[in-house]
Amino acid sequence: MITSDLFEEVLIKPVLAGADTLRVLSGYATPAMALRHIESLNNLEKFVCVELIVGMPVVDGISLTNHKGFQDLSAKDFFQCSYIYRPPAVHSKVYVWLKDQKPLAAFAGSANYTQNAFGKQREVLAPCDPNLCDTYITNIAAESIYCNHNDADQLVQIYNDKLLTRRLGLPHVPPEAAEALQTASGQADLTALPQVCISFLANDGTLPQSSGLNWGQRDGREPNQAYIKLPSVVYHVDFFPQRPARFTVLTDDNKTLHCARAQDHGKAIHTPDDNSVMGKYFRQRLAVDLGEAVQKEDLDRYGRSDVCFWKIDDETYFMDFSNAY
Repeated sequence: MITSDLFEEVLIKPVLAGADTLRVLSGYATPAMALRHIESLNNLEKFVCVELIVGMPVVDGISLTNHKGFQDLSAKDFFQCSYIYRPPAVHSKVYVWLKDQKPLAAFAGSANYTQNAFGKQREVLAPCDPNLCDTYITNIAAESIYCNHNDADQLVQIYNDKLLTRRLGLPHVPPEAAEALQTASGQADLTALPQVCISFLANDGTLPQSSGLNWGQRDGREPNQAYIKLPSVVYHVDFFPQRPARFTVLTDDNKTLHCARAQDHGKAIHTPDDNSVMGKYFRQRLAVDLGEAVQKEDLDRYGRSDVCFWKIDDETYFMDFSNAY
């Protein structure tokens, strides 16, 4: 039985032994976990496919943030995700590694495919017969539907609270944002959640021209690269997870950003798979041509020079950059 270093023992070492595909059956899972796992393997120059089945959506549904995150990942060749949609629900946690489509190693136990389970919580996994585990997952898969299937949101409840704006009464949350917000934490009222607002401006009120939103505006860089600089009062506390954890951000205009901390002391937020994703997102919101520097006048014209985050849980955040005041 494995009781420590689960991430290394279960999710990394089999790849070093030649495994090339991971089949996961997990009661609960998050796209942030999948991103962290895949990134860790890529850093080792090991490229694998992950086939994930999430077992509890048939009774619990799934949050909009996680659903959209899984859909984004499923657009990649190396990842697929499906949900159990026929009862009974599946609370199992089973991990099967394949090599050339043949079962190589397997583990089962208490750890969901989440960063909390593979980092913060006390969990156990034990080696199992890989052929039996692979057969079990294959049989369960018949009761699932791919997350990007046209009927997925009809067969599985995607948590979405259309009444949230009225309940919140917050000027920063426009009506369209209400339909994007979900109740991943079991709380519909964001006012009960931790919140930070972060300015894009420097202390002297200017907009930096070679950092932050304009990080890419230097020779040799992709010009759209950007990050959000965190003030010390934010990066010295645990509002955002520490590196190397990944987290998913749902925006007020119903987009998803896959983020992580960056720089010394984790004093920035970026989109690590491609730092230009964040820069393109804010340029499009500000109506600034892609590749061009963002100016303070662009923020003034838009009507806002800061961005606010609400922490739904350790892997899920809501970001508001609306200009509805």
